[in-house]
Amino acid sequence: MQTHVLGFPRMGASRELKFALERHWRGELSAQGLVDIGRELTVRHWEIQREAGLSLVAVGDFSFYDHVLDTAAMLGLLPGRFADEPRPLFPETYFAMARGDAEKNLPPLDMTKWFDTNYHYLAPEITPGMTPRLARQAVIEDARLAVSLGHRPKAVLLGPLTFLSLCRAEDGADRFELLPGIMAVYREILQQLAPLCPVIQIDEPILCTEMATAAKAYFKPASVMLRAAAEGAKLLLATYFGGLGENLDLALESGFDILHLDATRAGHELSGVADRLLGDMSLSLGLVSGRNIWKTDLARAVATARDMARKLGEDRLLIGTGCSLLHCPVDLERERALAPDVRRTMSFAVQKCREVAVIAEAAEGWDHAETLAKNAADLAAGRDNPLACDPAVRRRLEGVTPAMLSRQSPFAERKKAQQARLNLPLLPTTTIGSFPQTAAIRAARLALRRGEMDQAGYRAAMQEAIADAVARQEALSLDVLVHGEPERNDMVEYFGQMLGGFCFTENGWVQSYGSRCVKPPVIFGDVSRPAPMTVDWIGHAQSLTQKPVKGMLTGPVTILNWSFVREDIPRAEVCRQIALAVRDEVADLERAGTPIIQIDEAAFREGLPLGRADQEAYLTWAVECFRLTASGVSDATQIHTHMCYSEFGTIIRWIAAMDADVISIECSRSKMELLSAFGEFEYPNDIGPGIYDIHSPRVPGVEEMAGLLRKAMAVIPAERLWVNPDCGLKTRDWPETMASLANVVAAAKMLRAEIEAEK
Repeated sequence: MQTHVLGFPRMGASRELKFALERHWRGELSAQGLVDIGRELTVRHWEIQREAGLSLVAVGDFSFYDHVLDTAAMLGLLPGRFADEPRPLFPETYFAMARGDAEKNLPPLDMTKWFDTNYHYLAPEITPGMTPRLARQAVIEDARLAVSLGHRPKAVLLGPLTFLSLCRAEDGADRFELLPGIMAVYREILQQLAPLCPVIQIDEPILCTEMATAAKAYFKPASVMLRAAAEGAKLLLATYFGGLGENLDLALESGFDILHLDATRAGHELSGVADRLLGDMSLSLGLVSGRNIWKTDLARAVATARDMARKLGEDRLLIGTGCSLLHCPVDLERERALAPDVRRTMSFAVQKCREVAVIAEAAEGWDHAETLAKNAADLAAGRDNPLACDPAVRRRLEGVTPAMLSRQSPFAERKKAQQARLNLPLLPTTTIGSFPQTAAIRAARLALRRGEMDQAGYRAAMQEAIADAVARQEALSLDVLVHGEPERNDMVEYFGQMLGGFCFTENGWVQSYGSRCVKPPVIFGDVSRPAPMTVDWIGHAQSLTQKPVKGMLTGPVTILNWSFVREDIPRAEVCRQIALAVRDEVADLERAGTPIIQIDEAAFREGLPLGRADQEAYLTWAVECFRLTASGVSDATQIHTHMCYSEFGTIIRWIAAMDADVISIECSRSKMELLSAFGEFEYPNDIGPGIYDIHSPRVPGVEEMAGLLRKAMAVIPAERLWVNPDCGLKTRDWPETMASLANVVAAAKMLRAEIEAEK
């Protein structure tokens, strides 16, 4: 049996790529220096895979920012505003597409979530007249290097149908008209890769979704062309994040040599797929999860592999990860502070590579009895951990009633009570919550962690940062203020540190987008809230101003989806536990006089299963968990929520069912495209569509922001619109933040004047 992973984390065990990228963007590291660091990481990751015993190493999975952007660059599909610039494709144009160009006022590509993960991809733009060409050959160069170093490389390419399905079609373009030109480029690439790579992996996760009719129609002809171009190598069709469902026939009839099935998400399809494999098509079994940090049940995985080997023969079976390990931390060996009973149940990317090899070896008859016995004991220890079960939490969950899931009055009545309390102007201005994490804030946090500053000193430093944020907002004349969240390193980790049932890694970093990494908390036990978490910070901010200050919380669905979650009880049950804990915080904030409470559900859409049959169950309990968190307050307390880059069209009625008084969403990169769903559905409550892209260093002008507001007013009445940035401002610097927010306020005032003039 051959063994492989679908991809490996890019950032490095010490986030070497993150720091190199940021040095390059600051002008402190040359382009060649950046390339050298990328090459060093790539070679190191190949060695990890080979040393783990894998027979193939993945090449082409490394990226300096995003693999979808890489594919657009490879195909030479650059939007006109970038294609017209006389500068090299990499790195100048590449990073301009990713981050925008502040100097030349060029906005970046739109960004959204990669299927149901917390990874963000950049959505390429397709416009009429584009002509694909082979513009960047990084995957070919990497394959040659891997061969020169003695590896058996497996090239990884994003499939053409998934790529086109994820693109944004602009100015009336038909994305699939580009397919013949794209296939010509893929043919050229495959012809060069085939002599170097015994296997070439084509990622088509779009097959695990309800595909567009055009994508289905073009899939088989495109697959036949790919197969013909890869003469001499085997083509592996990689699907992941779900089952194939109604697209199983498409996959089986594709003509690919190998079909990869994510058995960690679609194990129920294994037997049927094995029975229906056509001709001599092989099966790649994704038996090791690329989405969690828990050890694989090796005995179960070996049994599955042996069963499939009996049906197909060992020579027609590959063992791998369910999906790329991009979504995992790198190396568990770097974690020394975890409780031993929890640590022994974990496996990061390095360890998962070895799990893949062990499963294949044991299935072939190698003696791994000791390894399997230790694995079983480790998993049993996790299940039997006495800290994992809290009877009080479970009793409280049993006592939840339907009345706890609803506000006292309908939105229209609540809005009157809230306006009487808040007295806000038309098009009220606010921010999403976080402000720049300055060097002083980071230094104070580090000093506290190292024991160089006591709690009193840290508290004073944070209060000073809060006072500065409040003063800046008052100077800008924002209508609703925030405390700026200086005390929070991460919007999920901060809360997890004060909730029972969580533990934390020291180096468990996972890429979110570009150089941005997150360190997801680990939920290993029942969740509870021992004490208030935010009340003092919000109260301090409110004491400094007469304007309303929002309390800022992270919602239960986002805490769940942005954590590594225990697998011994259903995710819905874990989410309800979190909801009750955050509900207590909401109640305490209200008792303290906080007039507005924002419960961020940035990851609400993210957890949606790809298979339509599984979606309603998820949405039902996700909405219930939000309402359980938010519904215990009076009519006069205004509940906000915020959602990050998401496609809302198919779930808009569920978002409405959350019944938040105000929802803010990211709209500026899509030029208000995302807002169309809220108009078509006649979304009933208030909404704040973002008019300022915080992921780019550029400062949008007042007229640009006003233009976006006018687009929003064509969909949502001005009486129900709020004015705000796309997201939190934690990653920005103060000068650009102040300049951009000044323009936000000016744009709101401009529109108020226009509305008044029309009366």
